[in-house]
Amino acid sequence: MSARLWLIVLLLSFFAVSCGSGDRGIPNSICGTPVDPDLTRPLLISADGWHEWNRVDRSKAITAPCLILSGDDIALRLRFSWDPNAADLMYLAKDTGEISGVAEPRNIASVYKTIVGTDGAISTTACQTNGGKYFTLTLQVPRIRLTDHTHRKEIEKFMRAYFPATLKTLGCA
Repeated sequence: MSARLWLIVLLLSFFAVSCGSGDRGIPNSICGTPVDPDLTRPLLISADGWHEWNRVDRSKAITAPCLILSGDDIALRLRFSWDPNAADLMYLAKDTGEISGVAEPRNIASVYKTIVGTDGAISTTACQTNGGKYFTLTLQVPRIRLTDHTHRKEIEKFMRAYFPATLKTLGCA
């Protein structure tokens, strides 16, 4: 095979790999918890420039954030929280700040106490760790407008998988 033909094959192979699935940037793990990219994909605008800013230290069990960014934009905001007392999820959801606010929260039937809103969810359960007796996880999806009701099911599906998987990483499940 001539050098020119090899070069063409090499370039076509490169473009086939680099221009393939748009999911190439969605990892199988978010903030230290394994998760199916099919559950994450509907919550994202883009996987381009995907990176994680993670301050969660499971061994110390100190309340901390983990952000998933797409370029400079926050795609997902997660808050891992350990407390001595059970959290009041509706109180947290109605917080107007960036810590736990979730628009139009509704309780869902779940093994864990969980609320799902139009732009996020919060789950909590008993989980004895160094940081307390209860663990609470907040998910916020900032790209979703507060009045957009089309993502509630996607958020619920993500949280139903992600929260129990996170509990396993904490040794609570």
